[in-house]
Amino acid sequence: MYKIIIDFFDKFEDTNRRWLSRHPALYALIGGLCVVLFWRGAWTFFDLFDFMTPIISIIVSSVIMLATGTFVSFFIGQEIIMSGLKAEKRIDQKTEKEIEEEDSQIRYLLMQINQMSRDVDEIKKHLLNKNNKTEIFETIKKRASKKI
Repeated sequence: MYKIIIDFFDKFEDTNRRWLSRHPALYALIGGLCVVLFWRGAWTFFDLFDFMTPIISIIVSSVIMLATGTFVSFFIGQEIIMSGLKAEKRIDQKTEKEIEEEDSQIRYLLMQINQMSRDVDEIKKHLLNKNNKTEIFETIKKRASKKI
């Protein structure tokens, strides 16, 4: 029964995401409203507990988020961390020339990847042809040895 319910909601979610992805403004509006409603519900729920002061809330949530590895990724995000480690500029700090150079480098890398893919295909063809010739030679050799 549990699996049936999970499968139903999984398919339901996939259908909704496919439709909403074609309507990004509506998708953003629904997502934003639901996030606000979720946090409003969490806020009012924890207001029911007298001991849950602002300081206790910060301490409890920080400890749980640090323990689960979500603290840093939630507040600053993975892209910011990676760009900081690479000493990259934010997209709004880059000049048009820098963006064009980066785009050119990406196109060059894609061309290299495509060339390597063609080279691998060529090597595969060569190996298959070589193996086929060897197999044919072995078959002829076996037939010749049977006739003798």
